[in-house]
Amino acid sequence: MLIDSHCHFDFAPFIDAPEHYLTLAKNAGVKRIVIPSVGERNWHVVEQLSRQFDELYYALGLHPFFSHEHSEHALPLLKEQIQKVTQDSDTYRKKCVAIGECGLDFTIVNADKEQQIELLSEQVALANQFDLPVILHCRKAFPELMKVLRKNPPIAGGVYHAFSGSYQQAKQLIDLGIKIGVGGTITYSRASKTRHTIASLPLVELILETDAPDMPISGFQGEPNRPDRICNILRTLASFRVESEQVIEEVTTLTTAELFRISL
Repeated sequence: MLIDSHCHFDFAPFIDAPEHYLTLAKNAGVKRIVIPSVGERNWHVVEQLSRQFDELYYALGLHPFFSHEHSEHALPLLKEQIQKVTQDSDTYRKKCVAIGECGLDFTIVNADKEQQIELLSEQVALANQFDLPVILHCRKAFPELMKVLRKNPPIAGGVYHAFSGSYQQAKQLIDLGIKIGVGGTITYSRASKTRHTIASLPLVELILETDAPDMPISGFQGEPNRPDRICNILRTLASFRVESEQVIEEVTTLTTAELFRISL
């Protein structure tokens, strides 16, 4: 049994044929999928998908890449939406499992860094208020991200999505209770530094993800990524770690389920 901890299942091509892609995932052993949101425009969609399909879970957040879309009312609306979800204890326990995707992205041309930092800080505060983990996105802003997290550590932990950094960076995150998201990057032989880092970390600190339909894995360049291809990531991970594929599957699945409080 596998969990895809990060898949934008509300994007094309999945939204056009969700039953088909869920069948592919199930046949590959992927039994749970977490859908991060990007902003107000898709909160309702990810919630509805998760209500419709037992395999799907979701997170509510404000993605930094789409910061130009976030209105001045985005944070109050996010808090209102989370409050609404948490009023239904069953929905809260089983379906809305995190705050995210949130973080910092300084690769954006003319990025409003102060706005991004404020939005991230407030979302971490919301995560702590509602006892939820955070799903973190970060590009070219690691020192600034760590400053925010150290100022207000996520009490329910979280995951650093699509990690490709150094061992020292990973250790800083782990020390704050943040898991390391392992995705398609490791399927490329040129990613030797990332592979070395991932091989050096405790297995209990790793969780698997596809970021589908983004981050295509090696051999499928130019195609939308899919949740079932998390099996390729698992096989690659087992090829350079000491543990067997079965052990990695069991441990990463349990770690992901515990982080997001997903029943297995």
